Amino acid sequence: MRLKKSVKIVLGIIVVALIAGIIAILALSQRVVMNPDGTVGNTAGNLNNDGRFCEYDGSVYFLNSFPGGGLFAMNPDETDFRRLNSMEVRNILAGGRYLYYYHTGISYEDGGFSGALGLRTFQRCKLNGSNATSLTTNVVVKGQLVNNYLYFLTATNDIVAFSKMKIDNSEQVQLADYEINPACAENGTIYYNGTQGNHFLYALDTSTDAPREIWRGNLWNPVLEGDYVYYMDVANDYRLCRYSFSQDLIEVLTQDRVECFNVGSGYVYYQTNGTDAALKCMGIDGSNPTVIATGVYHHINMTSRYVYFQEFQDDSTIYHSPLGSSGYEVFQAAESAAAER
Repeated sequence: MRLKKSVKIVLGIIVVALIAGIIAILALSQRVVMNPDGTVGNTAGNLNNDGRFCEYDGSVYFLNSFPGGGLFAMNPDETDFRRLNSMEVRNILAGGRYLYYYHTGISYEDGGFSGALGLRTFQRCKLNGSNATSLTTNVVVKGQLVNNYLYFLTATNDIVAFSKMKIDNSEQVQLADYEINPACAENGTIYYNGTQGNHFLYALDTSTDAPREIWRGNLWNPVLEGDYVYYMDVANDYRLCRYSFSQDLIEVLTQDRVECFNVGSGYVYYQTNGTDAALKCMGIDGSNPTVIATGVYHHINMTSRYVYFQEFQDDSTIYHSPLGSSGYEVFQAAESAAAER
């Protein structure tokens, strides 16, 4: 009898230990792992163009907007397509072990839009698309990941707020009740144009969340690239310029009125306005401007090898062009991947 009782006690201890171990493993698996220092979620140029593509650690995460699409991943050379979910997303960010994106409430099911609107939410998931978690249901206009915090501009019921939140969904703090675009971030600092009485260039140190004035320009959508800040010149019909910090010098890159632009890998892609509207490409110093496509295009997103864009009023078809090329075509590989179920 004593032996049986001892066996029962030992078995009970083992069961309790196993349960405790399982609980500990589950708790660890749900723990959000912090990011390496210097993490930035996406480029300013991509985020200012709806954030539909994001290259990170050897993969490109993107909204495959062809019928049947959703959030996909692929290699930078456009091979090995992987479906992560069937949702329509914006503002894709990546850092550490996670992706972040704004889910618009629309799903690409049964080969097209489901038609049923779901909950709009800003989400975090693992890089393979699993373990999606809602972080906020506010409408996110623009968001950026800087180290272990998400900085985002929201607009809900006509109330604008600029806030930050730790990636584990803690420490949410409102920093301003007016528009601040957090897209341009580098070395722990967010650079943005003013919206309250001027369009100067400001810097927000994310270690203190204290802003300071950097340059008294008249700019919109700043993009830092080396010693330069690229921007749309508000005072001169939104022509594209760049300003050298070291030389204190403004260079006009084009006199064309620019609707949107992106900078990277030695190139500037930009959409011009007017009767001769076109998507163009030039060198980062404004040299060799070349027409890529005539007409009106937007959502200009860049990776290390390609530029992607869409025709205005057609948010389904994706076009792509190798960086520096003067030709373009429909992104047929993505279209085929979207059709596969």
